[in-house]
Amino acid sequence: MKQLQAKELLNRYKNGSCTEEEIALLESWYLEAKDKGIGLTESDLTEAKNKVWSTLPVHEMYGRKTVNLWKNIAAAASIVIAVAAGMFFYYPYKNTGKEGKMDNVAEIVPGSNKAILTLANGSKISLTDAVNGKLASQSGVVISKTKDGQLIYHVIPSPVSHGTDNQKVIEYNTISTPRGGQYRVILPDGTAIVLNSASSLKYPTSFSGARRTVELTGEAYFEVAHKPDMPFIVYSNLQSVEVLGTHFNISAYPDEADIKTTLLEGKVRINVGSKTPVILSPGEQATVIQNSISVSDVYPEDVIAWTKNVFVFNNEELGSIMRKISRWYDVEVICPDEIARIKFAGSVSRGKNIREVLKIMELTESIHFKFEERRITVMP
Repeated sequence: MKQLQAKELLNRYKNGSCTEEEIALLESWYLEAKDKGIGLTESDLTEAKNKVWSTLPVHEMYGRKTVNLWKNIAAAASIVIAVAAGMFFYYPYKNTGKEGKMDNVAEIVPGSNKAILTLANGSKISLTDAVNGKLASQSGVVISKTKDGQLIYHVIPSPVSHGTDNQKVIEYNTISTPRGGQYRVILPDGTAIVLNSASSLKYPTSFSGARRTVELTGEAYFEVAHKPDMPFIVYSNLQSVEVLGTHFNISAYPDEADIKTTLLEGKVRINVGSKTPVILSPGEQATVIQNSISVSDVYPEDVIAWTKNVFVFNNEELGSIMRKISRWYDVEVICPDEIARIKFAGSVSRGKNIREVLKIMELTESIHFKFEERRITVMP
């Protein structure tokens, strides 16, 4: 896309006539430009920013939630500055003459609150179909489902006992989300967990003893209740993450080559085999591949954007992006190796149907898509 076309797009943005797809593309350009940097003087930046801020409408636009408004304004401002400096970054234009075949695609809707709860006795409850209210009682805990899609464990106060916790039989529950599902659970200690699609969490119905332990497969965001005398430990393939009370995200899918742990608040300690434990600070992400571990700085809010129903891709490989889309929309994806490593940046709502999401990606002219029922083939 030429600079002239980019300026015309920006003018439509300021006039309020952009489509949602065009807004998403602007945001994609902004993310890429932000990573590469824009070499302007402070006076250039001040002048350009003042001009942009004076013309942009400060209100909710295009049906988007207010929380995204400031991101949109910042995106437009930075793009205008970049264009003015002759340093506008975008996806390399590549007109292959190919077109995606999506005109006759059946409606494939996004994921939603869906999960299966497996109780300690092996019985299963579909949280998708279960009525709101009390679902079960076990070991002094009442399990309830709320109307807004949460599973809550509430400990029933018991009479004072002269026994010890060691005499209690620990019972475990497992909550599993299918492809195209997600769910939020509040554990007995008050810890809040959001489970992404194709994920599972095994946990005790009540915590006792010196530690709180859970087992994760897939991806989940944790807001751990602060209990200094009882560390919270998350076990996943190859690693364990120990915390006292903090906010963090773990992505540990079996079909991914790595495990990523991202810290938003507090501190966590990551143990990998016999390696020296690694302690993360907020804004850091640990990546575990086989028995090696590395730490990098990230934008943590981008990592947990999925909990706010948004896909955010920050210089991410196409293969990884398509696996996320595959899980959320419960579709099969074929992505050839020769294009799987192409990197993209941008954001789009997870509430859109899959056709809208892929059309936004096709605006880059770098890739196209072919549909065959619930199978998607990615083409250059």
